Amino acid sequence: MTNSRRSFLKSATTLVAGASLLHTLPLRAIAPSDKIRVGAIGINGMGWADLTALLKNPEVECVALCDVDKNVLDKRIGELAQKGIKVKGYSDYRKLLEDKSIDALVIGTPDHWHCLQMTDAVSAGKDVYVEKPAGNSIIECNTMVAARDKYNRVVQVGQWQRSQQHFKDALDFVHSGQLGQVRLVKAWAYMGWMKSIPVQPDGTPPAGVDYKTWLGPAATRPFNPNRFHFNFRWYWDYAGGLMTDWGVHLLDYALMGMKSGAPKSIMAAGGKFAYPDDAAETPDTLTTVYEFDNYNIQWEQATGIDGGPYNRTHGIAFIGNNGTLVVDRGGWEVIPEKGKMEAVARKPSVDNGLDLHAKNFIEVIKSRKIDDLHCPIAAGAHVATIAQMGNIAYRTGKKVYWDANKKQFTENDANKLLAAAYHNGYNIPKIG
Repeated sequence: MTNSRRSFLKSATTLVAGASLLHTLPLRAIAPSDKIRVGAIGINGMGWADLTALLKNPEVECVALCDVDKNVLDKRIGELAQKGIKVKGYSDYRKLLEDKSIDALVIGTPDHWHCLQMTDAVSAGKDVYVEKPAGNSIIECNTMVAARDKYNRVVQVGQWQRSQQHFKDALDFVHSGQLGQVRLVKAWAYMGWMKSIPVQPDGTPPAGVDYKTWLGPAATRPFNPNRFHFNFRWYWDYAGGLMTDWGVHLLDYALMGMKSGAPKSIMAAGGKFAYPDDAAETPDTLTTVYEFDNYNIQWEQATGIDGGPYNRTHGIAFIGNNGTLVVDRGGWEVIPEKGKMEAVARKPSVDNGLDLHAKNFIEVIKSRKIDDLHCPIAAGAHVATIAQMGNIAYRTGKKVYWDANKKQFTENDANKLLAAAYHNGYNIPKIG
C-alpha cells in the first residue's frame, strides 16, 4: 500500500472521474441470469461469514479477496480453490477497486477502516455489504450516508437480525399497542464467554502481516497481539467495545420498536469492574440511559457473566403498562401484568438471519430498489450513532445533551469525540 490515502486518490482520479459519469445515468438492473461478481476485503471473521452467505446464492461469483494478513489471505484462497473457485488475491484494497468487473464488495475489516473503504468503494462504482457498526464515529456515520447518496449505490449494513422473521413479528406486536404505554425499553448483552484479556508485551507483527496498513488511520503504536484480529474490539483506537459490537444489534430493535429518532440526553456509568487490570480499554460493565419524550431506553452490558435480565444473555424488553415483550435471537414472548392481558408463549426463531440478509442484498443489487434493503446505510448509521452517543457519555463522565438541529452535543467535551482522530496521512473523506 502507498503511504497515504492522498496518493491513491491522485492515481485514481481517472477511474473515479469516469465512474462519476455513470452515476448520472440510471443504474443498470442486473438480469437474474447474470452473474454478480463479488470481492471481499477483510476475510478473517465476519467478512468470511458474509461472503460465505452470499455464495449460497447461485448468481454470485467470488472473484477477488483482500487481506493485509497474508496467512489469512492464502488460507481463504485455498478454501475457495477446494470448491473450484479461483480468485485473485490482494493486500491493498485499492488495487482491488481498480477492477471494473467487480460489482459488489464485502467489507469485513476492523471498525476503524469501514468509512474509508466504503466511501472509496461506492466512489469506484461498487455496491457494498459493510459489517456493523457502520462507522467508528458519528462523523464517519454521517459521511458514509452522504457517500451512498452521492454515488447512488446499494449499501447494506451487516445487522442481519433485521432479516429474521421473529424479530419482525415481535415489533408488529409492539406496534399493535397491546402492551399499553411503553415507558421503558431495556437492551442488554451479558457475555459469559468473554474472559479477561491478559496483558502481553509489545512485539513484532507475525510474518506476512502488513501491520502499517492494518493500522491505517489509527494511531501508530507498537504491535501488540491483544490489539490484533478479534480483540481489536476492546480498544478505542479501532472500535467501541460491546456497545458498538452487540449494542448496534440490540439497540437497533429498541429504536425500531419505539420508532425513535435521536435522544434528548444520554448518561452512562460503568468501568472495568470485572477485570480492572487486564489489557482491554473499553468497559466490561456499563449502564447507559437514553432519554426520549415519555420513555427511556436503557442499555446494559457485562462480560464474564451470563445472568442477564429475564434469564437471557442478551435481548430487548419492551416494558408496557399491560405487559412486557421480551425478544432475543432465539424467539419472543409476552409476560403479562396480572389481569391486564394474555400471555404469549415463546415463539421461536425458525430462519437463518445472515443467509436472508445476504439474499436481500443480492436481490436489491438486481432490482436497484434501495427501499427494499433490510438495513440500508442510513439505518445502520443511525443505530451506530446512538451507540457512539452512549460511549461518548461514558468517556466524558457526564450527562450529555443532543441538539438535533445542530446535530451535535451542547457540551464541548462531548463534541470533541464526534469525529475519530485520523493519523498517518489519512483524512476523513469529504463528500461534496
